[in-house]
Amino acid sequence: MSKFFAELKRRHVYKVAVTYAVVGWVVIQVAATIVPGLHLPAGLTTAVIVLTLLGFPVALLLAWAFDLTPQGLQRASLDQTGPCQPAGHVWIYIVIAGVLLSVGLFFAGRYTAVKQAIAPNNLGAKSIAVLPFENLSNDQQNAYFTDGIQDEILTRLAQLSDLRVISRTSTEKYKSAPENLREIGKQLGVDHLLEGRVQKIGNAVHINVQLIRVETDEHLWAQSYDRQLNDVFAVEGEVATAIAGQLKSKLSGTEKQSLAVPSTRNSLAYEAYLRGLACLNKAGAYAASTSDAITAFSDAVRLDPQFGAAWARLSRAHSFAYFRTDQTEQHREGARTALETAEKLGPELNETHAARGYYLYWVKRDYDAARIEFEQVRALFPNDAFGPFALAAIARRQGRWKESRALFDQALAIDPRNLDLLLETIGTAGAMRDWQAVQRYLAQALDVSPGDTATLVTEVAGLQSQGEVERAQVILDQLKPEDGNDTYTFALSLNALFLRKYDRALAWLTRQVEKPELQGTNLGLFQVALAEVQRHSGNTTAAKATYQEARSNLEKVIPEQPDNTLLLDFLAFAESGLGDNDRALAHAQEAIAVLPSTVDAYNGPALEEILTRIEARCGKKDAAIEGIGKLLNTYYAPPNLTPALLRLDPDFDSLRGDPRFQKLIEEKP
Repeated sequence: MSKFFAELKRRHVYKVAVTYAVVGWVVIQVAATIVPGLHLPAGLTTAVIVLTLLGFPVALLLAWAFDLTPQGLQRASLDQTGPCQPAGHVWIYIVIAGVLLSVGLFFAGRYTAVKQAIAPNNLGAKSIAVLPFENLSNDQQNAYFTDGIQDEILTRLAQLSDLRVISRTSTEKYKSAPENLREIGKQLGVDHLLEGRVQKIGNAVHINVQLIRVETDEHLWAQSYDRQLNDVFAVEGEVATAIAGQLKSKLSGTEKQSLAVPSTRNSLAYEAYLRGLACLNKAGAYAASTSDAITAFSDAVRLDPQFGAAWARLSRAHSFAYFRTDQTEQHREGARTALETAEKLGPELNETHAARGYYLYWVKRDYDAARIEFEQVRALFPNDAFGPFALAAIARRQGRWKESRALFDQALAIDPRNLDLLLETIGTAGAMRDWQAVQRYLAQALDVSPGDTATLVTEVAGLQSQGEVERAQVILDQLKPEDGNDTYTFALSLNALFLRKYDRALAWLTRQVEKPELQGTNLGLFQVALAEVQRHSGNTTAAKATYQEARSNLEKVIPEQPDNTLLLDFLAFAESGLGDNDRALAHAQEAIAVLPSTVDAYNGPALEEILTRIEARCGKKDAAIEGIGKLLNTYYAPPNLTPALLRLDPDFDSLRGDPRFQKLIEEKP
């Protein structure tokens, strides 16, 4: 064996191996640096790596069989007693040069990566944002039509894998024809903007669009379209195709076909569909806007039963209503049947994939199946933020917290000024009690919409968790929400309990319960909040009457929504307030059985917190203290328990003085 290794050395096989390894590494580094920089296919890097690895054994065989001599390449001598021709020191220089070049490329790559991480807006020439279109119609009720045309053009563009397209939610805050194009391009991280104007008079439609290069304000392309309403369906595809051509974006055969085929040829169905999209794009007022969207999409599919995208949107709207506001059989079945039709008519539509994923997620709570669907969505539609967004939400429900944070960041890279997305990202950071990250994302959200009520209420919740309730009240006092705003109502009532100052909350809550037509199924929730403030302010007689009204209203609603954990928990609070402790505990435990932490790691522990509160109110100190200790070490949906909050919350007044509780609240917030 020693003779064999001596022969390897004599024939310079070791030197060739080292030299090849260094040169091969340099080649791979060059490929990894140049291919992305020139926007070449990523497969080229893989091909270089494979060829380099395959060449390694070939180089060793050649080194064994041949010598590099002054007379050229010759077969190696078989005389094992004499050395092969000396290879000189060239190989040493090759190794040194290769190492230096490799190190240089490594740090250059790292520098580029850092620059991209610091300035993610530098995303290349094939990036575009579609600004809100201007409605030139005299009838402002046609605004939905203008918004819908913009939305459909954006949807077509987002399907093109060779483009990076910013979603509507990140652009809707801007004007239709802004002057500060460079600043907007920088904020959105794009090199091109699309502006548009739409005028609808009767059955006549005029659409004007223009593509602008942000850096130079240069108008690269503009086009006007004059169509009758029954011939307007293909405009979105024509615009998207033209933009792809201007940006030299490569279209696959499937993408060309998708852009060429209109979703419907029925003008009335098309208008109804655009009305539905406009309803879904409304901020806040989820119950009303979702109900209006369901009505509009139902009209669209009635007018054109073959309208696959409208069926998919109808399913998604029903699923959202079930998830967010109304867990009735009507919405469950509505989501299922509309989805089945969409899958028959357009199984590969972006809208159908989204509808299927959200039905599995919002209605079925089948997170594993929903995750598979949204992974496909992310691969098929890389410009759409809802893929990583939905995956992030599913990941936190399955307790994969770091993955959830990373996925939310991926979604924000696609849709950086999406307020809802930012607030959900804050939810994950708050669940993990990462207050620095919460502040960072809050700053982004407030930059997008400085006076947004939902954002400021989110900031209030973070301050409450850290015991800064005076600062929280300053923010609450500045807000002027619309009647029926549940997030503001609950934040205001909680802060009143923490501060032990009740007048402002009493006035607001009294006004809310006097308008039952605005509250719908939320009336019982608002009544419980009012009763809580009344009880702690000392008005026990009024509190008892309000608790009774709340219990009566909740008991009427729950049979229609037996899986609505929010209704069950508020019923438990009402019963606790009336002294019916056994029923209060039973309903809190029933809510946990509907959605245990093993199924939903994000919201499940929040239901356990409600049970812990009911236990403390009912005098079950041992169980309550044990539950608090567990929750303080659990990630879950904010506002979650913290030592700072426990020091203020009157629900836990019965535990004060117990050394076990005192130890828990003395820990750092």
